[in-house]
Amino acid sequence: MTVCEAPGKVYLFGEHAVVYGEPAVPAAIERRAAVTAEPRSDDHVRVEAEDLSLNGFTVEYSGGTGDHPDVDVPTPLVEAAMGYVDAAVRQARDAADAPDAGFDITVESDIPLGAGLGSSAAVVVAGIDAATRALGEPIDRRELADRAYRAEHEVQDGQASRADTFCSTMGGAVRVEGDDCEPIEAPNLPFVVGFDGGAGDTGELVAGVGELREEYGFAADTVESIGDVVRTGEALLADAVAEGAPGSGSEPTGDAEPPAELLAELGELMDFNHGLLSALGVSARSLDSMVWAARNAGAHGAKLTGAGGGGCIVALDESDATETALSFTQGCEDAFRAELATEGVRVVEP
Repeated sequence: MTVCEAPGKVYLFGEHAVVYGEPAVPAAIERRAAVTAEPRSDDHVRVEAEDLSLNGFTVEYSGGTGDHPDVDVPTPLVEAAMGYVDAAVRQARDAADAPDAGFDITVESDIPLGAGLGSSAAVVVAGIDAATRALGEPIDRRELADRAYRAEHEVQDGQASRADTFCSTMGGAVRVEGDDCEPIEAPNLPFVVGFDGGAGDTGELVAGVGELREEYGFAADTVESIGDVVRTGEALLADAVAEGAPGSGSEPTGDAEPPAELLAELGELMDFNHGLLSALGVSARSLDSMVWAARNAGAHGAKLTGAGGGGCIVALDESDATETALSFTQGCEDAFRAELATEGVRVVEP
């Protein structure tokens, strides 16, 4: 039995535009998905999911995920959960050269499914790592990130980017542009997350942006503008690291806070980024309400994170004001501070 866990993430900048070759900067957060993999003597896969924002389910199958559990949640969420686990199993079998390997798999997660915090990426990364290790064929992190991306690319009908899976594998902040993925140094930023309890349909939202981009030149320009925001934000982070901003190394630095000027500049860019995403039609009334609640509470900036359509927003605020304001905002189901996860996927004791 092998247990691996991987972190979720928030997008500081760049979601949606990253699908079209523009850069993005996601950051891993200490909300994790844990996957337990135990080899079986047959080729069956038995999956038990205790969280994933579902009521919990167990399903056993051989050769595919045609049999779905009967649970009182939207069918797309169940199909997505099973699709990602199935794709992770296929990648692990291929990596270990064990096409008939069977597994008992348990998935536990405190990352809301489909909410923009990288739940599927965390499950896929932890699943592939756990399954290959359980077969005695562990793979290095670069291959793991690549295989996890291929799994998401398959499930999302070719619309996935490498950002989520690379960030979940490596931890910390990363820069992704096309196939170029690299960890970057960044200060420990005071993230606050608001969750509306919902989940957007990633494939549908990504496809919608693609249709707008094809139909309207100004929509294509909007996507490019998001890329410009990312590059400006990346330069700010690089300057902060060069100047020795607290938390800019690879190790946590306790309660040290980044300079207020840096937070103000990053926050302004986050506000721009949210406006551009709204123009592309991927926000929602609940997300806009939470964004404005955070801004009115004094957050340096706030934006949706992930595909949109529902789910989460992320704000920068070193005080308790934003978290408090979100907790009283209609449509916000949960609000919490999110610490930077400096460590990516890791093996844990069962």
